[in-house]
Amino acid sequence: MPLVVVTTSPRVAPGLLSHQAWEALRSGPVLTGNAAHPQLPYLAEAGVEVEVVEPDPRALAARAVGETVVWLAGSGSEGGDEEFMRAVGHAAVAMADPPLIEVVPGSYDLPGARVLDLVAVMDRLRTECPWDRGQTHESLVPYLLEEAYEVLETIEQGDHRALREELGDLLLQVVFHARVAEDFDIDDVAAGIVEKLVRRHPHVFGSVRAESADQVNDNWEAIKAAERAAKGRESALDGVPMGQPALSLAAQLVRRAERAGAPASLAAGVGQGVARELFDLVRRAGEAGVDAEAELRAAARAYRDRVRAWESR
Repeated sequence: MPLVVVTTSPRVAPGLLSHQAWEALRSGPVLTGNAAHPQLPYLAEAGVEVEVVEPDPRALAARAVGETVVWLAGSGSEGGDEEFMRAVGHAAVAMADPPLIEVVPGSYDLPGARVLDLVAVMDRLRTECPWDRGQTHESLVPYLLEEAYEVLETIEQGDHRALREELGDLLLQVVFHARVAEDFDIDDVAAGIVEKLVRRHPHVFGSVRAESADQVNDNWEAIKAAERAAKGRESALDGVPMGQPALSLAAQLVRRAERAGAPASLAAGVGQGVARELFDLVRRAGEAGVDAEAELRAAARAYRDRVRAWESR
């Protein structure tokens, strides 16, 4: 006789089980080691009785020798489930006539499901941790900038293993700000960017054709112009974040202005002294297809390495 293990995900709404799982749950007595398993009310509503027992690997394996037994796993304690099922497997192998053990996935994590864990952790931190509870949008700004720059550094270094961790730290800042907000939440944030991406990619989600990246960019700029007009913004420079580093700020302003058809003469002779020279360098870099901010950062890293080499003489 088999021991059928039905696994479920704590990130999927209870009751949303696969057809195979429902068939398995009606194939024999159903046992679980968790009296608070989120599936219990839904199984009871469907007429499936579940017996809550003390998890005993040997007893479970022995019972499955004489009859089909269903074990409802996936209580949310993933490590505990794995450890218990490993013990059941060891107990079965030690038997003279071991039962067949079959695993039936009842529900699966969809891509992005782990973000739900982060939201849940953030909710608890915001409630129970004095430091997290006391933060505001303004107090979190330094951490947002720091994490963004750490992501940039790992990309520049080509350290993709570290990039995963740094992206997680940056994602935390997004979820943190969404939790601090009083007039929106993380679902509103996600819904807003989904709507924007769909709207700005009519060649993917609509009937517009775009055969090249240049056509995509042209469509993107036209859609953004329409969005600015709908918001009552008249300038192509509206929305440019003025708090960004000066080189990238100058480059973005020039790029936006050129796309709007501004004459090149407007970028000549801007500022005085060193500022004029820097702005002109940024403009010339843009004309050459060079990112002035990235180039200066690369030069700064090269200088850092030279100084360190000098110090280690």
